[in-house]
Order: sequence, then structure tokens, then C-alpha cells
Amino acid sequence: MQRSPELGGFLAHLRLAIAARVEVGSPAARAMVRVNAALAEPAPRPDAPRPFTLPACEHLSRAISIAQAGPEDLARIADCIAALAPALAWRLKPSDDPVFSRGHANVDIVGPAAEALERRDDVRIGMSLMAPGITYPDHQHPPEEVYLVLSAGDWRQDARAWHSPRLGGIVYNPPDIIHAMRSSASEPLLAVWCLPLEAAQTH
Repeated sequence: MQRSPELGGFLAHLRLAIAARVEVGSPAARAMVRVNAALAEPAPRPDAPRPFTLPACEHLSRAISIAQAGPEDLARIADCIAALAPALAWRLKPSDDPVFSRGHANVDIVGPAAEALERRDDVRIGMSLMAPGITYPDHQHPPEEVYLVLSAGDWRQDARAWHSPRLGGIVYNPPDIIHAMRSSASEPLLAVWCLPLEAAQTH
């Protein structure tokens, strides 16, 4: 069983970019050890998911171009995202806020979700995309999480102040911490998230 060149390239470049940015022995680095171990062997995918787009996906091309203008390793990831884009099945986080619903989209690339390109129960890797001026509200989940940020935007944990990791920044969310993010007023937000799993868990 082999991954497609598009998926294999995305995962390889993602892991290298994160490894170059996390401090050895840090919680984020330890989380990625688990992610990398899970990804060592591809999992079979008997059928390809049906691609699905959402209104926020109109901002994907702009978000990709921002990352392509950044450091070389991020540009390679952005190129891989562009190659994967036609196959992705984007989904909404349930919300009663119509502005948020129209302005955000998540996608599972690897993980237990039926829409993932590679189905497995030991890791989740995906992306969050938001239109300019959108806040992803406070939420939490059991698995720890490592983000690679591919755009401008602000991030927050618990009741702490917002901070801006910038293009190429790493955000680490410990298990069950309350966290949120928001895009800038003028540019979309794009970030890749990695969650090592003990069992199938939600994001």
C-alpha cells in the first residue's frame, strides 16, 4: 500500500517543516514523535471520499498563495495543498452563527473521519481555513494538538491574551485546553493541525 504522490508529499513536507520549528524535547516535539510513528506505514483506503467544498473555500487560493510566498519549506507544503485541493471533502464545525458558518471550513486529510483521504484511528491531520475577519470560537478536545500556521492570524488559550505566531509559527495545545483562533481583517487564515490519538476522537 502506497500513498498518492500528492498525499505522500504533503505529509513528508509537513513533518519536516514542523520538525525544523519545534524545540527538541518540547511538548510539541513529543506530540510529533507520536504523529510520525503513526504515519510510518500508510493505511489502506478502499474508496476515495467524494470531494466537497464550502463557501469559505473561495479563500483557499489566496491562502495558498500567501504560504507560497513564504519560506521554501512552507511553499512546498502550499504546493502540495494545491495539488490535494480537488480531492478534499471540507466540513463545517456546527454553529448557530451564520457568519461563522459561512466563513470557515475544516478538512480531515488523515484520520478516522469518513471523509479523510487516509483512514486511520491513531492520528488526525487536517486543516482549518477561515475567511478574513472570522473568529473560530473557544473549543476543546481530549487529544493534544500541534498547528503549523500558514498565514497571519491570532491564537488564544484559556483566558490569556491573543498572540500572533505569524507565517510558519507553531501553536501547541495541551489536552483539553480551551483555545480559539481568528483571522486578520484583510487575509484568510490557513493552518494545518496534527493530533496524535489514543482512540478515535473529535476536533
